[in-house]
Amino acid sequence: MFQARTKADTLKELVTVVSILVDEAKFSIDANGISLRAVDPAHVAMVDLKLSKDAFESYTADETDLGVDVSKLDQFLRLAKSGDLVDLYHDEDKRRLNVTVGNTTKKMSLIDTTGMSEPKVPNLSLPAKVTLKIDEMSQGIRASESVSDHIALTATPEYFEIVCEGDTDQVQMKLSKDQLIELEVKDKVRSLFPLEYFSNMMRAIPPQSKLTLRLGNDYPVKLEFEIAGGKGNVTYLLAPRIESGD
Repeated sequence: MFQARTKADTLKELVTVVSILVDEAKFSIDANGISLRAVDPAHVAMVDLKLSKDAFESYTADETDLGVDVSKLDQFLRLAKSGDLVDLYHDEDKRRLNVTVGNTTKKMSLIDTTGMSEPKVPNLSLPAKVTLKIDEMSQGIRASESVSDHIALTATPEYFEIVCEGDTDQVQMKLSKDQLIELEVKDKVRSLFPLEYFSNMMRAIPPQSKLTLRLGNDYPVKLEFEIAGGKGNVTYLLAPRIESGD
């Protein structure tokens, strides 16, 4: 049993966060809310998401897993305007998820979740923590997109820096400690990451959000932020691009 009603904006945020990495996903549903963990096909990035039942106008659920074609759901939700309500209903007999926007209902066949394993979040000790406004981070990432296919993130006790170095051009964004919301770094850390993934993640994070980055030296980066007005939490994990010693 799963039946819920929520604001279209809330559902769009959830779907956008997931759809940048995967087209299909297993949503784990219980009385407390919805959770999801998925890895992109290239095994470069992971999303770990939890959305509380408090993010819904109404919510009734037994424990179940729903395999959803996220790309189809994303496409249908484009019909909904800001402020619209969306109804969700799991038709167990026909193995469908019924999604209703206004007077229009899409009955989506569910995907078999048998082969969908739930990835484990690696236990990482990431010594640096940087918290900043998403708008500032997005500006540095957007400026880098025409320069190279990778970016370097550096954190020191005094500043946080993004550097993108191409064959002819360079982009640098540097924020001092007093320009950041939070900076916890003992020793300098630096890692290189694929820019395409970072760009997609920045676009998926709601505007005006606070973004927390956890970094190490040549380690994955964790990106932590909230959705649904603080009633949902998301963590992205992105593998580093290891620099050659040549």
